[in-house]
Amino acid sequence: MGLKPDHWIRRMALEHRMIEPFVEKQTREGVISYGVSSYGYDMRVADEFKIFTNVYSTVVDPKNFSPQSMIDFKGDVCIVPPNSFALARSVEYFRIPRNVLTLCVGKSTYARCGIITNVTPFEPGWEGYVTLEISNTTPLPARIYANEGIAQVIFFEADEECEISYADRKGKYQGQTGVTPPRL
Repeated sequence: MGLKPDHWIRRMALEHRMIEPFVEKQTREGVISYGVSSYGYDMRVADEFKIFTNVYSTVVDPKNFSPQSMIDFKGDVCIVPPNSFALARSVEYFRIPRNVLTLCVGKSTYARCGIITNVTPFEPGWEGYVTLEISNTTPLPARIYANEGIAQVIFFEADEECEISYADRKGKYQGQTGVTPPRL
């Protein structure tokens, strides 16, 4: 399994619709950068957010997640409360080939402000908009800028296809279209 460079990402995005919409080169003028990088793709965060709230003092339970735990927000700038988090989605829709696995890491511009972006791997055969977990680890409110870079996707290509893909398993997050809270 090998790390894939920018020209491979461009080819896969353009020929196989792996990333849509696709930005062929790094965009950075006056924004948090996004688009193709040397060995990855910097995805953007859309303007749809679910901000965590403890107004109802519910217990956060991944097996029984209460929709009352989140407040929907749509806008160009999302304010994540201190020591809290928001869920968001990517601007880009991803289609991961059967012989590819991705890892995703937060952008350093946000990390240097105490904002951590958590994304699980995109498994072979998975497709959809990415649900992002954006944690504000600081004691102050934090701004998240919609339609700008949020995290880098790093692609690994295997020598052969997997036997059973995420699509074959009918994974519960296959084809997600919006900000998707936990499912059991």
